[in-house]
Amino acid sequence: MRGLCWPVLLLLLQPWETQLQSAGPRCHTGPLDLVFVIDSSRSVSPFEFETMRQFLVGLVRGLNVGPNATRVGVIQYSSQVQSVFSLRAFSRREDMERAIRDLVPLAQGTMTGLAIQYAMNVAFSVAEGARPPEERVPRVAVIVTDGRPQDRVAEVAAQARARGIEIYAVGVQRADVGSLRAMASPPLDEHVFLVESFDLIQEFGLQFQGRLCAIDLCAEGTHGCEHHCINSPGSYVCRCEVGFVLQQDQRSCRAIDYCSFGNHSCQHECVSTLGGPRCHCREGHDLQPDGRSCQARDLCNGVDHGCEFQCVSEGLSFRCLCPEGRQLQADGKSCSRCREGHVDLVLLVDGSKSVRPQNFELVKRFVNQIVDFLDVSPEGTRVGLVQFSSRVRTEFPLGRYGTAAEVKKAVLAVEYMERGTMTGLALRHMVEHSFSEAQGARPRALNVPRVGLIFTDGRSQDDISVWAARAKEEGIVMYAVGVGKAVEAELREIASEPAELHVSYAPDFGTMTHLLENLKGSICPEEGISAGTELRSPCECESLVEFQGR
Repeated sequence: MRGLCWPVLLLLLQPWETQLQSAGPRCHTGPLDLVFVIDSSRSVSPFEFETMRQFLVGLVRGLNVGPNATRVGVIQYSSQVQSVFSLRAFSRREDMERAIRDLVPLAQGTMTGLAIQYAMNVAFSVAEGARPPEERVPRVAVIVTDGRPQDRVAEVAAQARARGIEIYAVGVQRADVGSLRAMASPPLDEHVFLVESFDLIQEFGLQFQGRLCAIDLCAEGTHGCEHHCINSPGSYVCRCEVGFVLQQDQRSCRAIDYCSFGNHSCQHECVSTLGGPRCHCREGHDLQPDGRSCQARDLCNGVDHGCEFQCVSEGLSFRCLCPEGRQLQADGKSCSRCREGHVDLVLLVDGSKSVRPQNFELVKRFVNQIVDFLDVSPEGTRVGLVQFSSRVRTEFPLGRYGTAAEVKKAVLAVEYMERGTMTGLALRHMVEHSFSEAQGARPRALNVPRVGLIFTDGRSQDDISVWAARAKEEGIVMYAVGVGKAVEAELREIASEPAELHVSYAPDFGTMTHLLENLKGSICPEEGISAGTELRSPCECESLVEFQGR
């Protein structure tokens, strides 16, 4: 460049800028990310640097700049790299021109490879204003240099091209042609320019501007693209939205049938969506976490089935079951109540300190589960509750409540006593008071079975033998339920014969529920013993014969 006549350059400098700008109407480039990489090493004289500055200004004036059109960035380099302004810095030409005119050369070495690496890793990054790769906006770098690089350029330039950066290499007079060709994108005859005079600088500017400019055929509205029209120099291409594929006519779009690929692995049905294949289960089934397999829906967990005892899912429906010995009622949900028998039932509940409050709540819940299968009424089953520890307390007598709901509410309201375990005292209280007519027990003459059910979790602190025997002598059918550290010998002594039918045991309070079915079948009166029959006078002949038979 120093071989050029400076007076001639000074004479032609301003007209060149004007000529480049007025070569035609302002270029409509469409979306483009353009970065100029300017050599400002010490070999570039002030006048030559001014020439490059005017060259940049002329190019920028001919571009359609803006956030959604062409974004422009400028970096200069010598032994180091300096960002003049990034792709996101300016959206107006006036601001860009001002920054270019204020550019001060670095005047050191010529590290062109370092500059390319900076452009690739920094200048064309999304953080610096480049649009994301998925938007497919072209990335163009124009490298202007006047000498031989002092570092390697071939490898880093290849990396930049591999990342989709199109490189134009412009050399001024003494620039190394081999280095220019190593940097530029193919075809080299369109991307390598060696400038030996001012006229050729202008020629490059015009050619470069012409390659970027094109008629926006998409804007004319005659493209016929069903989804999107993408403008390109002198032409356009149609592009489909995500989930669609371009048809043979290169204009219309068809939804991609991902299920037809045969690799969806859906157990039931495959449904093609814009985001890809999705598995769908048939009615009555739910899709599993793996997104492919299906499992029959457990309607018993998903709906308010209303079954009194047990719900069983069956395909798209469910059915209710009742425990053995009880029949499903006409509503399909409730179970028959203990064959409508007449029973006077007194429950003795251990409230000693060893039970602990949380377990006492489990006992109350267990008692209410027993109440659920009884026909509680003044004429049917009457229920009384006694709690014992170091003393005995009647929580409610046999004659107080006439419905199961009232009994269950009263059970839940019982307060835990704590202290000792006087089981013998509780048996005496039951025999002497709980089954008295004053407490609500029906007269013996009516032959209503009297049943005592005792819950305890440990050894009695008093003697039980006398009152356990006395209870059975009084005709009370005794059941003993032991939990945890309850003593088997005491349970057998309390219970009626045979012990196998009247003694139950659970290792802890949390597992008591498995005893429920045995108790249901045992407590319900046997057929013929006040079960579904009217109460009759003991003086009738049939009553006397039945009594003698017993």
